[in-house]
Amino acid sequence: MIVYGKNPILEALRANRPIEKVLVAHDGHPPHQVVKLCKEKGIKIQRVPRQKIEELAGTKKTQGIVAIISPVPLVPPEELFKKAFEKNSFFLVLDHITDPQNAGNLIRTCEVFGGVGVLLPKDRSFPINQTAVKASSGAVFHLTFSRVPSLRRALEEFQRMGGSVVVVERGGEDIRRVRFPMPCALVLGSEGEGVSKSVLERADLVVSIPMVGKLNSLNVSSAGAIAMWEVFKACGLNRED
Repeated sequence: MIVYGKNPILEALRANRPIEKVLVAHDGHPPHQVVKLCKEKGIKIQRVPRQKIEELAGTKKTQGIVAIISPVPLVPPEELFKKAFEKNSFFLVLDHITDPQNAGNLIRTCEVFGGVGVLLPKDRSFPINQTAVKASSGAVFHLTFSRVPSLRRALEEFQRMGGSVVVVERGGEDIRRVRFPMPCALVLGSEGEGVSKSVLERADLVVSIPMVGKLNSLNVSSAGAIAMWEVFKACGLNRED
């Protein structure tokens, strides 16, 4: 997988993800921390024409640096659930969200607010590609990911283990006034269709974000950020947990 941009590559290095090599434009200046970590880990830094960098990344907005890196690993859902229990935290469930830009924004917020990972359906879901990695600012390298054939069945297993399923959807309880059961799966649906009926039926709690303006909807990454902030506030999650 090709990863571009200074922050995503730096986070991949910090997370000890396998990197084949780092390519830097002839006229570029790699960050000191990237150079230092590559040297410590024995990762080759190669100078190439900027055009080569842009061809590999598929964009001109590369900051003059790309890395060739192993794909983000996927784990069985039980491993993701176990981490949520160990940290008494939450993970995201992205129900048929296909835009990697929106997904990357959600992943970044999840990591910042102490989430442990993301559960995804195998079908109609975004690829964990360079766009998602860039949008997440490298947060993908610090989280756990799992893809499953059926979100409903996976969430049923999480509930059998003692976890709770919280769905963000219209018609639910005011998100500012609920008590979040932990650990929990925080479910967000696509902007067009919302959360799937089969997943909604598994909810232990449905919450809604109150809106008072003339518009009555939010982008999924904005709604997700608000929901994760409320979970963070309610549960006192912190980086030392």
